Amino acid sequence: MREATAEWSRSKVLTLAFDTATGVATSALIEDGETLGERAGLPARLLEDVNELLDQAAARPTELNRIVVGTGPGSFTGLRLGLAAARALAFALDLKVAGVSTLDALAAGAPGALPVIDARRREIFVANGEPRALAPAELELVQGTLCVGNGAVRYRTILEAAGAEIPPDRDERHLPRARFHAQLAHDFGPAEAVEPLYLRVPDADRTVRE
Repeated sequence: MREATAEWSRSKVLTLAFDTATGVATSALIEDGETLGERAGLPARLLEDVNELLDQAAARPTELNRIVVGTGPGSFTGLRLGLAAARALAFALDLKVAGVSTLDALAAGAPGALPVIDARRREIFVANGEPRALAPAELELVQGTLCVGNGAVRYRTILEAAGAEIPPDRDERHLPRARFHAQLAHDFGPAEAVEPLYLRVPDADRTVRE
């Protein structure tokens, strides 16, 4: 039965997608647009989550056809971890990679909402126009704007006072689910061509730790 399953899988496009830009790493295994499994956990457990996804789908790493990785903005440490994992897997399995903005993935999971990512240092990352970092109090909102993401959760009081509507803390829309990265991905190419979206100087370069 395993041999038949493997043979059937090879005729389809199997995509591994993951994002480690925020405090919660999301990963997903997608086959021809169908989500076979998803995980959400600690960034440090990413490769364990990937192995669990493959086991759940009775798939081998060698059956993967491509990789999609979140490019942020977000935690510098998290972004480096995700990009390193994507490059290592791509090199080992000879796969092409595409990068997708974490802000875009959040927006895809909550149509019409403004994605807001916690940038630390009392700032947020938003894609209100061009992606940028700013203080929560500096974000100009139309009354009733739906805001999602861990930045919206952390700065709920400030943003709601400015007119935002924010779902409950545990609402699914606050997570940049990796299945949305897979839906948005295009222009697959060499892993080394995928770059993280840094909107400011890394913390280590400013002697400020996250």
